[in-house]
Amino acid sequence: MIKSLAAEVNRLSGQQIELCYHCHKCTAGCPLVEQMTYGPDRVLRMIALDELKPLLASRDIWLCAGCYTCATRCPNEIDLAAVMDALRQIAIREGYAAAEPDVLLFHRLFMGVVKRLGRSHEAAMLGLFKVLSHVPLMNDVGAGIKLVLRGKVPVIPKTSGKTAEVRQIFERSG
Repeated sequence: MIKSLAAEVNRLSGQQIELCYHCHKCTAGCPLVEQMTYGPDRVLRMIALDELKPLLASRDIWLCAGCYTCATRCPNEIDLAAVMDALRQIAIREGYAAAEPDVLLFHRLFMGVVKRLGRSHEAAMLGLFKVLSHVPLMNDVGAGIKLVLRGKVPVIPKTSGKTAEVRQIFERSG
């Protein structure tokens, strides 16, 4: 049970959401705001007001692309992508169903690949995602081949050399 949503989000994200004075610059720059129910600035307000259930059940926390447009526009340098990551962690921990199941699957696959390799590997992640999400596997194979041939996406994953340290980070963070 969460006593204070704001305190928990601040702890997990390393941000101070109470610095937000709702200038709406984050929302004005968000490329996905049209698909969101609330938008970035209202998400911060809902956190401050402890509106846990509607927020964690919303699409917004799953739709955030982590592009950091909001963070670069924020006059108080609030990293809203980190806040959204924290909200996703809380939603998973508290047992909320993802409003966008494919986004949750992608998030879990990404974290799993990073935990195993110590870094991201796009080809492995995308292949796993397409198989597990039932997205047609061959839809964009042409683009994938071009990326591999240009050396943009390695076929064989490389580890970071710090895989054990990355796993320890995952273990400490729960």
